[in-house]
Amino acid sequence: MKNLLAVVLVILLAIGYGSIFVVKEGTRSIVVRFGKVLQDNEGVTQVNAPGLHFKMPFFDQVKVLDARIQTLDEQPDRFVTIEKEDLIVDSYVKWKVQDFERYYLSTGGDRFQAESLLKQKVNNGLRSEFGSRTIKQIVSGERSELMDEAMEQASGSSDELGIEIVDVRVKQINLPTEISESIFNRMRSERAAAAREYRSEGREQGEIIRANIDAKVTIMLADAERNARQLRGEGDAQSAQIYAEAFSKDTEFYSFLRSMDAYKNSFNSKQDVLILEPDSDFFRYLNAQGGKK
Repeated sequence: MKNLLAVVLVILLAIGYGSIFVVKEGTRSIVVRFGKVLQDNEGVTQVNAPGLHFKMPFFDQVKVLDARIQTLDEQPDRFVTIEKEDLIVDSYVKWKVQDFERYYLSTGGDRFQAESLLKQKVNNGLRSEFGSRTIKQIVSGERSELMDEAMEQASGSSDELGIEIVDVRVKQINLPTEISESIFNRMRSERAAAAREYRSEGREQGEIIRANIDAKVTIMLADAERNARQLRGEGDAQSAQIYAEAFSKDTEFYSFLRSMDAYKNSFNSKQDVLILEPDSDFFRYLNAQGGKK
């Protein structure tokens, strides 16, 4: 009897434990019974909020679904513009579950499958928008308009997945590697040609500046030489005038000074040699006695 009671108690505990389930914060749950999602009396899917809930043991299956905003950020894709030019576009999508029953039925509650289907729909919207614009329009101020229209298109087709697209953003737009190399090479060639042109113009301007400076220097040197000659001429004239005035005041003293200067200059070096007659006029003041010649 005791064993039977223990078995019954265990069965009741198992039934009780299997009748309750807990939904964590940030998630929602739905209950599937015999392959169908449970609905209320009005035919609306029963979505269980975070907390403690009850279910029918052994028959009900609880499907826990993430209710938070998710980020779909995969590898960049290639898109073609209206000019038939390829672009490598890196984008991301913010999304969340809106209709939990539809989301479960269309994806089985598998996030990876949901994102795979969602990516196709978002890429279709982006491909349509990129295909109706030029590269200049895409790179310029129309990018936000492009993202809004792509999100609108993707939102219309994502309803069948039970998903709400919160935002679609383009992070980066690049040209394919082979096109980028071609463009960079052309840009380098253009910059090199422009640099050569600037250097040529610089050399030309340099020659003009140097020629102007040389001309100014020549003129300045000529003016300085003329001024110097003029000053030397004026100095020589003043010197001659002074000598003339001194000579007119005391002819003998002036002659004596000039002789002293001649002696000094003649015997300035020990290697100087003069061969003159003793009674030469050069020694007139040396031979003079008593201060007379």
